[in-house]
Amino acid sequence: MEAIANSIDSFRALALQITCHAVNQASNRKEVRSLMHDTIKRLDRQIAASIAFIGFDCKLVLLPEYFLTGFPMGESLAVWAEKACLEMADSIYEALGQIAQKHGIFLAGNAYELDPNFPGLYFQTCFVLDLSGAIVLRYRRLNSMFSPTPHDVWDKYLDCYGLDGVFPVAKTAIGNLAAIASEEILYPEVARCLAMRGAEIFLHSTSEVYGKERSPKEAAKISRAVENIAYVISANTAGIANIPIPAASADGGSKIVDYRGLVLAETGSGESMAAFAEIDLAALRRYRRRPGLNNLLCRQRFELYADSYRQSHFYPANTMLEGEVERKHFIQTQRETIERLAKLGII
Repeated sequence: MEAIANSIDSFRALALQITCHAVNQASNRKEVRSLMHDTIKRLDRQIAASIAFIGFDCKLVLLPEYFLTGFPMGESLAVWAEKACLEMADSIYEALGQIAQKHGIFLAGNAYELDPNFPGLYFQTCFVLDLSGAIVLRYRRLNSMFSPTPHDVWDKYLDCYGLDGVFPVAKTAIGNLAAIASEEILYPEVARCLAMRGAEIFLHSTSEVYGKERSPKEAAKISRAVENIAYVISANTAGIANIPIPAASADGGSKIVDYRGLVLAETGSGESMAAFAEIDLAALRRYRRRPGLNNLLCRQRFELYADSYRQSHFYPANTMLEGEVERKHFIQTQRETIERLAKLGII
């Protein structure tokens, strides 16, 4: 309640584009933790210098997808969990929280995380740390090609966290924050369910191909902003080091899109703090409360679509309730889904 009472209507946000230093070649957890702390030390310096340039009204910094570790490349679920995943009350979060506290910012990012309720699994998790360094939002990616998601253990996950834990929105002094992980920007339902719960700012940690030609993800960022009357802050990696994939394959294009779909700031390739802009919450709220053709959010008729969603079953839930599976499980499940939908004449 105190955070809401001390809310501010306007501030600057930064989508900080940094290089991801992958840990795949590290031989053990101790070495990985050392690499993580090296990343955090670099971050502290980069954030301090960025704020000095942007101004001390910069109150939100978003980091790219899996900025601490990179992604698993052939490691089994068990190996990656042991080597590279954070605990829910991890000292790494405390170290990141110290950066947030030191610089007076909300710090958001993305990491692989363990959950004691689901032994043998991990989740790709988006998080937000507030001005005190406390975690105020924890969102687990719902759509992933090769990692476990809450949907894979759906019944138990709902028992543990409820639907608001699946689609969390943090009501803070700098607005109602929600997270969208990586390619989930292509899934309009994720953003919509967050908007239903009041989300005003979508924090999109990603690591994706960027180029002059507009990709589906680029179009999706603008679409998610317009259809939900929300800001989209998207932080991409400045390449991924220490893996066989060419380093600049996922590099560039971090941006901030406003609630009208206008790109306020965008950066090219390489490490950069150029993607910063003003977040005008007062203007967003006025826009949302103004009757008219452009108020797409308030014109939604969800009852039109509810039964179609309820009656349709595409990718199955609960396929990992029994715990750890081999990595081939993911592609096998997708193939089975394609075959079933083809037989039904849907695809």
